[in-house]
Amino acid sequence: MASHRRPKQPSRTRVTVLTATAAAAVALTSQAANAAPKPSKSEVKAKVDKLYEEAGLATDHYNGAKEKQKKLESEIGDLQDKVARGQDDLNELRSGLGTLAGQQYRSGGIDPSVQLFLSSDPDSYLDKASTLDSLSAQQLESLKKVQEKQRTLAQERAEASQKLKDLADTRTELGKKKDQVQSKLAEARKLLNTLTAEQRAKMAAEQERASRDSASRVDLGNALPASGRASAALSAAASQIGKPYVSGGSGPNSYDCSGLTQWAYNQAGVSITRTTYTQIGEGTEVARSQLKPGDLVFFSNTEHVGLYAGNNQVLHAPHPGASVRYESMDTVGPYQTARRI
Repeated sequence: MASHRRPKQPSRTRVTVLTATAAAAVALTSQAANAAPKPSKSEVKAKVDKLYEEAGLATDHYNGAKEKQKKLESEIGDLQDKVARGQDDLNELRSGLGTLAGQQYRSGGIDPSVQLFLSSDPDSYLDKASTLDSLSAQQLESLKKVQEKQRTLAQERAEASQKLKDLADTRTELGKKKDQVQSKLAEARKLLNTLTAEQRAKMAAEQERASRDSASRVDLGNALPASGRASAALSAAASQIGKPYVSGGSGPNSYDCSGLTQWAYNQAGVSITRTTYTQIGEGTEVARSQLKPGDLVFFSNTEHVGLYAGNNQVLHAPHPGASVRYESMDTVGPYQTARRI
């Protein structure tokens, strides 16, 4: 006779263990399928270099806004001085008319024109007084000077007010550009932190070796500089080899790329602008085949500038984490153009 006993059910504990094991296996399989491979050191370096390039462009715009701010502050100061001097002149002219009124009063009465001037609305007076036949030539000349001075002051005050508005806008722009620079650099640091300590140490050693070798082993050939000022600028820049790159740095302790070129030419007695996108308009254009030491060379769509040093070498402030050094133009970035100062 067949047995009708039910098969033995697995215990609750065994079911729980099997379920947990299966869930873990599924999770691990899913993670393995979805996890992106960790970028290699060379991939991280390429991404970081791109971020440094973008930070350099943002730094350039930051420097441009900073220069505009300095210019506006100077112009506003000059305008405010002019307004103050103009107000003093106007007060003196009005005082002269007041003296005239006193003289007329003491001599038997005040001229209707002067009475009108001393009214509560002297601006209206100036327009009305010119129609009075009783004005003397001297009075008319004085009134015209007052009227002209008032109009000049109104124009200067309006100009100063507009420049103050421009300054406020520029300061806002300056803050945004600074945030962009810091954001790009923070992103680069975050990427670098994905590397192991050993990989980061190796990259730092490579940068240090590149800077050290640039000063001691670089072959600059024997090409002559384009001019005495080009020679002086190149020599000045060479004296800064080893100084660190800092966004916004303009010397003498740290530099960004255009800060170094501006500082170098300043030492040669030549004033050039502060940013790469304005320095590219300085001097005259030079073909790459005609480069001479001291020429400004531009890379990556005006995002970077350095000084041509000879034998296809550029002397520049490369990027954060690096220092002023010589480097082959072939490794700096896409060549764009050159200018001779």
